[in-house]
Amino acid sequence: MPDLELRFVLCDVFTDRPLTGNQLAVFTDARDIPEGVLQALAREVNFSETVFVYPAAGNAHARLRIFTPAKELPFAGHPVLGTAFVLGGPLQAIDLVLETGIGTVSVALEREGSRIVFAWMGQPVPSVAPYEEQDALLGALGVERSLLPIETYDNGLEHVFVRLGSEAEVVALEPNFAMLARLPQLGTSCFAGGATTFKTRMFAPGAGVDEDPATGSAAGPLACHLLSHGEVASGAEIEISQGAEIGRPSTLFARAEGKGASIESVSVGGSAVIVARGSYKLPPALHG
Repeated sequence: MPDLELRFVLCDVFTDRPLTGNQLAVFTDARDIPEGVLQALAREVNFSETVFVYPAAGNAHARLRIFTPAKELPFAGHPVLGTAFVLGGPLQAIDLVLETGIGTVSVALEREGSRIVFAWMGQPVPSVAPYEEQDALLGALGVERSLLPIETYDNGLEHVFVRLGSEAEVVALEPNFAMLARLPQLGTSCFAGGATTFKTRMFAPGAGVDEDPATGSAAGPLACHLLSHGEVASGAEIEISQGAEIGRPSTLFARAEGKGASIESVSVGGSAVIVARGSYKLPPALHG
């Protein structure tokens, strides 16, 4: 039995410059990958997420399975956006519909000639609830308080938001990752800023990612959080900077529409660039 060749594409997401943004590996045809090998491949790649692409079960263009180095996720933002860039070229598509563990996600691609330069993805409207372990969370972050209520937003992943007083405070954070990993949420997003420009850092040690360079699944809920607490207007496009502290500067855009806490729609946008293509070869002992 020959080796099994597994082709992948690497792209940097939420950036238009190679070697910045959030890294993503996309295995473009995962049908022959044994189930038990998926998590091992994600650990091998060791990016914050790796995507495995399958034929769609319904009327979508493809079905995605998303893995961190430690676990499978039902949904994540930069894997969906990056995969849309990877698949959009060969499919010659303007709008893509991708199946995830939380349902279908639509992605609208913007082009300059034949090149995809930007994309907007719709996101589920998240549920929201007060966060119950605030003292433990603030202690793990090493901060005294949040300037907005600390709340959990769930759009398939749970993110908790802590508003700090300045961007300098966000930069200075030195979280206790062991303490954070014991808390129930997947990710903790700390942010500061004003008007429509914000800086964030997102920590998810419980998922095997101490700090994420760009978190699309948190960008939409951040827009909801700001809208719900009267800091931005309905439909306002916010710009989010993330990742500079770990050498991967990223730029995300997000908007939420609704009235107060009643959110009607959420969108997250950004760019991506393909930086490499290659393949893994698995011997028969791993796939036979």
